[in-house]
Amino acid sequence: MLVSELETPALLIDLDIMERNLERVATYAREHGLRLRPHTKTHKTPELARKQLDLGAAGLAVAKTTEAEVMLEAHPDDMLVAYPVLGQQKLERLIRVAQATQVTVALDSDQAACGLSAAAVRAGVTIGVLTEVDVGLHRVGVKPAQLLALVRAVCALPGLRWEGVTFYPGHIKALDDAGLAAIDQLAVDVPAIITQLKAEGFEPRIVSGGSTPALFHSHRIPMLNEIRPGTYIFNDRNTVECGACAWDDCAVSILTTVVSTAVDHQMVLDGGSKTFSSDRLSTGGDALFGRIVEAPAARFHKMNEEHAYVDIGGGKPSAFRVGDRVRVIPNHVCVAVNLHERLYGVRNGAVETVWEVKGRGKLW
Repeated sequence: MLVSELETPALLIDLDIMERNLERVATYAREHGLRLRPHTKTHKTPELARKQLDLGAAGLAVAKTTEAEVMLEAHPDDMLVAYPVLGQQKLERLIRVAQATQVTVALDSDQAACGLSAAAVRAGVTIGVLTEVDVGLHRVGVKPAQLLALVRAVCALPGLRWEGVTFYPGHIKALDDAGLAAIDQLAVDVPAIITQLKAEGFEPRIVSGGSTPALFHSHRIPMLNEIRPGTYIFNDRNTVECGACAWDDCAVSILTTVVSTAVDHQMVLDGGSKTFSSDRLSTGGDALFGRIVEAPAARFHKMNEEHAYVDIGGGKPSAFRVGDRVRVIPNHVCVAVNLHERLYGVRNGAVETVWEVKGRGKLW
């Protein structure tokens, strides 16, 4: 099938670019002695997780227990649930995953640790734990001064195996002066946190961090030995605008059809918030929702559920006609993928493969 024959909207993945992104990060991790545990929240597709594993990834990261169930299809040797697991049904799902592969959970509270311990003991399994510390995002994670007490609590519980420490530098939104200064601060704070634990007799096997924006600066953080980027496989407008990649590194675009040019200097596309998501740029920046590949200066400034409003501008009639097709690089690919049932892998104008997005909608 040709790309031109696809129904729209359709989420396209340029296979040449995706493969280059995967190889680049696998090489970077290998050259710097970093365990690569990619977060599957971006692609939500076991076949793509398997590609990451085949290129040397040490395991996979997911956010939810239902995502972990889906990613078992990739046959990972190691799975990190990078989210506290609370609630009986979630714990039961986690145990079933732990009976199929090695499982580690990130947590930041005694409550989460106790529930996990009780479930592990009942099932006769051992669950790994990464204790989470807040390094600046202020979302989850204990304060550095509270980490030692949490580690001690985890180590005292049966059924759990303390593996180390995790953090997420999500406060680094751009590689500008402030972002680079924040990375420099991590290079001070992270070894200080780990050195304190070691002084108390706790030697972490894993020190896990990293994000796509800060990805290629990970080697600058002493004692960090694992990274968990997700977006890097496809990249998106956020990744470009934060300075972490170029437009030529964006494997993802959403193919749309122009359905109206009735308003002067405007075209309307057959996709809205149900297609792209309503996420703005993480860097703040402008109030646009994506980049029109065929018209980079156009402004995709407004959406309804099924309509995208694109201001062509220029004070002259639009160069686009009803029925034309244009591609849009979304602001945030992870959320966009969750809105689509399948990904179309394309090369040289042809659809080479189609993947079902098996991890979409997995909220538990």
